[in-house]
Amino acid sequence: MKVLLLSTSTVYGKPYLEYCTELLKDYFSGIKNLLFVPYARPGGINHEEYTKVASDRFLKLGIETKGMHEFESPQKAVQDAEAMFIGGGNTFLLLNQLYKNDLIYTIRDAVKYGMQYMGTSAGSNVAGLTINNTNDMPIIYPPSFNSLGLLPFNLNPHYLDPDPNSKHKGETRETRIKEFHKQEQNSQTIVGLREGSGLLLNNDNLSLTGNLNARIFEQNNDPYELSTNDDFNFLLK
Repeated sequence: MKVLLLSTSTVYGKPYLEYCTELLKDYFSGIKNLLFVPYARPGGINHEEYTKVASDRFLKLGIETKGMHEFESPQKAVQDAEAMFIGGGNTFLLLNQLYKNDLIYTIRDAVKYGMQYMGTSAGSNVAGLTINNTNDMPIIYPPSFNSLGLLPFNLNPHYLDPDPNSKHKGETRETRIKEFHKQEQNSQTIVGLREGSGLLLNNDNLSLTGNLNARIFEQNNDPYELSTNDDFNFLLK
């Protein structure tokens, strides 16, 4: 299995996906065609426009991109794809569309048998066991919060550390995640991905990409930090 999950598609001061150009070149080496899933973007930008944003970027890498909406059968599009990229937006909307098009098991099986998967933001959220740790508002109610389960834990993309100088008295991201673990049924580990970071699964090896640490949350344990030099493979067990 090959899975690349990025916290974000855009970091401050750089165009779409430019910050991870070298990572994408390496990950998609040998790939000529990419299936893009624009389902996460609500309003404002339609599927064609969103697909063009991704297509323009990957064309610079020598990869031709087509949007899922261009195919009569989304399931067959997945089954025939060399690689898939699910972009960011609203995670609830994205998961609802995946269920609506009966794609949960189709994508899971395709990745298991060799299709490369990439996600950013919402596209990374749905790669975990559930979407319960998304930061998005529930603008729509999917049939289930269970997602693709490509990795045996949950993700929190766009993870933000508490700002000691902030006058905001609302809950921090860490507080919200700890609340999740206080519910007895929520025992899965959560990986907080800071902006510019990602997780790369290459067969049985899981590693952290980028220059920042990941924050690991486990039920009944204090959160802790892991760097790109640390072993992440324990998360796969």
